[in-house]
Amino acid sequence: MGNKALKEYMEVKGYADAARWVYGQALEPGAWTDGQLLTMTEVREVHRMALAPVWAVAPPPNATERETPGSFREHDIQPFPGGMVPPSRVDVPAALSTWLDELTDVVRQARPMEPLASAHGAFERIHPFVDGNGRTGRLLLNVMLVRLGYAPAIIYTRDRDRYLRALHSTDAGEPGPLAELLARAVLDNLYRFIVPAVAGPSRLVPLASLERDDLSEGALRTAANRGRLRAQKGDDGHWRSTKAWVDEYLTARHERRPLSV
Repeated sequence: MGNKALKEYMEVKGYADAARWVYGQALEPGAWTDGQLLTMTEVREVHRMALAPVWAVAPPPNATERETPGSFREHDIQPFPGGMVPPSRVDVPAALSTWLDELTDVVRQARPMEPLASAHGAFERIHPFVDGNGRTGRLLLNVMLVRLGYAPAIIYTRDRDRYLRALHSTDAGEPGPLAELLARAVLDNLYRFIVPAVAGPSRLVPLASLERDDLSEGALRTAANRGRLRAQKGDDGHWRSTKAWVDEYLTARHERRPLSV
């Protein structure tokens, strides 16, 4: 395995290790009820878990001996594209402490997506670590989501440019685009992974929850409209079906397929 391949493998491993801890927070919903949605220790620990594996084989070339996984940066950062300037290194602990205190307002919100988007943007502007701020920020965002009772938001590579544009909008005090992206990501994760995992094979669920790699929601909807897939249309106008009915439809579809010559 070459150095580049090893570095990429360690990046994936570190993120997976940290994500496993993050998603585990959904199983312990009462663990943070001391009033703090996140703690300083958790911020540093998430960074350590995510970055330690890759740091061991390919540390950032500009990192000092004390700028290790879980430790705050010890030098200032150049302004970002667009002119936003992260706080001085000496102000990072205080800025992060203020950010953590302000998260208490998020807990009180009945509709927390915009406050969460604002908080995510604020964390990235602080840029507390020498490297890995994006990964750490997204992991911390998911800690907050699962502790508030939501599914995690998975940002796929195909959505990277849209995510970065939306994140940039928060610098101008406009969290709406990022909040919308997060809400859609949460719903997508809910329908694609969580609902199918908890629903039995005979439970009616939205078609989006029954998607497969070779069978899109649109194809399921077409099959339902044509009467080929057993499904029920609710008062809201949306089709619902079951895993068992989809399996039945796929079996029948394969039986109808002509034999190749």
